[in-house]
Amino acid sequence: MSDLLSLSEVAMRSASAFRREPWLVKHPAEWRQIGIVAVYLGLLAAMYFVPACRSVPFLAAACYMSFLNTVVIHNHLHQGVFQSRRLNMIFRAILSFGSLYPASANVPSHNLVHHHFEDDGKPDWAAPEHVSFGWNLLNLVHFPNVAGPNTFAGVSRWMATAGREEIARQFLYEQVFAFGLTGLALLNDFWAALFFIVIPQLYGARCILRINLIQHDGCDTRSDWNHSRNFVGRLFNWVMCNNGYHTIHHNRAGLHWSQLDEAHRREVLPRIDQRLEEPSMVGYLLRTYLLRAGRPPPHDVARAEQQAPAIELATREVRRAEVETLAA
Repeated sequence: MSDLLSLSEVAMRSASAFRREPWLVKHPAEWRQIGIVAVYLGLLAAMYFVPACRSVPFLAAACYMSFLNTVVIHNHLHQGVFQSRRLNMIFRAILSFGSLYPASANVPSHNLVHHHFEDDGKPDWAAPEHVSFGWNLLNLVHFPNVAGPNTFAGVSRWMATAGREEIARQFLYEQVFAFGLTGLALLNDFWAALFFIVIPQLYGARCILRINLIQHDGCDTRSDWNHSRNFVGRLFNWVMCNNGYHTIHHNRAGLHWSQLDEAHRREVLPRIDQRLEEPSMVGYLLRTYLLRAGRPPPHDVARAEQQAPAIELATREVRRAEVETLAA
C-alpha cells in the first residue's frame, strides 16, 4: 500500500510539474502572442485567397493586427517564445514576413541601441529628436521616414562587423523568407498582394517606429524613472501584451512581458512624474497630435526624480549589459 501511495505521489508531482512547465512555449502567456500572429496571418490569407473578404473592415483589422505582429517581434527578440531554439528561429522568419523586415534587426536597433538611449555616446537611431516640425502631427507622420533609414543603415553596419556571422545568416534567412514569399504572392496576383498583404505589412512596420516617438518624446532619457511615457489602460495592455508599461521594460529588461504590469505598479508608479502616466493612448494621440498644432514642451521631471523613494536599482551600465546578454 505504501508503495502505491508513493507512486501516486510521484505521479501527482509529475503532473503538477507538467502543468507548471509548458512543453512547447516558455510561458503559458505566450499562447496569446501565438494567437495574435495566427489571427493576423489568417486575415492576410483570407483577403488574398477569398475575394469576398477584400473589404475595408478586413483590411483595417489586418493593419491593426500587423502592428500587434511587430509588438510580438519586440517581445520575442527579448525573450524567445518557444523552448526550442530552432522553433524560435523559424518564428522569427514568420514574424519577418508579417512585417516585411527581418525580425533580427531588433537585436541591434532596439535591444542594444535603443535601450542604451545615448549613454554610450552613440545616437539612438530612432530618437524623437530626429524630427522637429512646428506642426506636431507632421512629426508623427514623418518620423518613420527618418527613423527607418537610420535604423537599417545602422543595422547593416552592425551585421557586417566581424564575429556576428551567425546572426547575420539568420538576418539573411529572414529577408529571403519575408521578401521571397511576398514576391511570390505579388507574382501570382499582383493587385491582391499589393493591397491586402503589402499594405498591412508596411502599416505595422511604420507604426512600431512611431512608438519610439510616442513613448519618449518630451521625457528625460537621462533619468532613471522618467525616461518613458506609459499607457496603463488594462484592456490596452492585455491586447498589447503589456507593452504600455515602457519604463519598467527599460529598467527591468530581463522581466517577462507578463510580469510588467505588477512591476510597474510596485516600482514605477511611486517614482514617476504623473504626467507620464497616460490612461489611454488614443486620448494621448488626439490631445497631442490632432487637437493642438505645436509640439508640447519637454516635461521637467527633475523634481519627481529627486523625490522618488529610494530603491536598489542597478546602474544603467549594468542594465545595458543585461540587455546585451539577453540579446546574445
